[in-house]
Amino acid sequence: MDSAFPLNPPAYIPEIFVISLGCPRNLVDSEVMIGALVKKGFRISYELKNPDIAIVNTCAFIKDARAESIDIITQLAALKKDKKVKKLIVIGCLAARYAGQLRDEIEEIDAVLGVDEFAKIPAYIDRILKGKSLVRAPKKPKFLYDHTHKRILMTPVHSAYIKIQDGCRNFCSYCVIPAIRGAFRSRVIGSVLKEVTYLKSGGRLKEINIIGQDTTLYGIDRYGRYELPKLLRKVSSVMKDGWVRLLYTHPAHYTDELIKTIREERSICRYLDMPIQHINEKILKKMNRHISKKGIISLIEKLRERIPGLALRTSIIVGFPQETDKDFSELLSFMREARFERLGVFIYSREEGTKAFNFKGQVPEKIKKERFKELMKLQREIAYENNKRFLGKRMRVLVDDEDKSSPGHYIGRTEYDAPEVDGNVFVKSGLKLKKGDFVNVKIDGTLEYDLMGTALTGVRA
Repeated sequence: MDSAFPLNPPAYIPEIFVISLGCPRNLVDSEVMIGALVKKGFRISYELKNPDIAIVNTCAFIKDARAESIDIITQLAALKKDKKVKKLIVIGCLAARYAGQLRDEIEEIDAVLGVDEFAKIPAYIDRILKGKSLVRAPKKPKFLYDHTHKRILMTPVHSAYIKIQDGCRNFCSYCVIPAIRGAFRSRVIGSVLKEVTYLKSGGRLKEINIIGQDTTLYGIDRYGRYELPKLLRKVSSVMKDGWVRLLYTHPAHYTDELIKTIREERSICRYLDMPIQHINEKILKKMNRHISKKGIISLIEKLRERIPGLALRTSIIVGFPQETDKDFSELLSFMREARFERLGVFIYSREEGTKAFNFKGQVPEKIKKERFKELMKLQREIAYENNKRFLGKRMRVLVDDEDKSSPGHYIGRTEYDAPEVDGNVFVKSGLKLKKGDFVNVKIDGTLEYDLMGTALTGVRA
């Protein structure tokens, strides 16, 4: 007999809310975790609507990142008190760094899981739902996902991050990453290539963003040599009609072969993310950056000479211990000369467990903030001047979204702009465009960090 009701209704499937904080490397971890949960049949939500479980993938790199993580955890703990969340799991870098402390100070937390647990999390869910509490945060993480791990992308389908390694062995004096993420470890070339090929097979992927703690060191642990050039050539062959973007490189580990590869492979964006952190010789040594002022200047000159049309993105730390007014003036002068196309500026964060934590000559917060503002003011001027050279030029733009408030207007990026961190191109088009379209755009307006333009005919899907 037919019935409107099944005789054996399925068991209730828990709904899990996930929020990912911090950098794209964390985002990939979250995607691996969600993939593992979906594979086991759990329902995933990115909106907070009375879920059975809330999971926060945390960041602990600097003070502001920790504060954001704690704020989110505290908000979810309050919701749990109000019975709007049943269980609360904290995972990732903050959990790895402060596992016991988190569990002791926020009693609403049901599980604290370090950076080794992303793919294992489904095995813990039943125990947590039954009322058990867990703390799992190994001191020497070893996990590194590969192509066999299911990933559910949290990025738009036309753009994805690929993590090629984890951990770090540079031991910069200000950085906690080696203590949190463990030893430097690279994926197998074949595994990375299989993942890229799989993502590309869906037909909508147009951009691969290669990430790691130090991508330029890729392969040194596994193959005994720098293998990033070889990997880039193989990935580029798969992405020949799209973009391959290289992020998180270290200036001390560039090779001529890497530069040659970037110049020759047209699918590799003429964009390099290369944090220098400072230029003063004393500060570079105290930071343990493994490169001198002369080495940085020489590398920048070489990159710009050998890779025509290159845009360089760098990061700077202001207010590092013993940074004097003279040291900062030297940095400002260098920035005026180098004229980086893209820049991220960070106020030095004094982190427990790092060598720099105990350095003498800690800079007062007020001075740090003043230096931050001065450097950002200079960069705004440089960025605006740099953007003016694109006026009247034709550029290839990747469409990220439609401007819902203005029909016929879209938001995209050039190859010189990484997702989330760099500028946009605001495009006016008489043609209907889709997310992931490549479109030729004539630039007819510039802002400090963004461009404006009109789409031309010849959309490339």
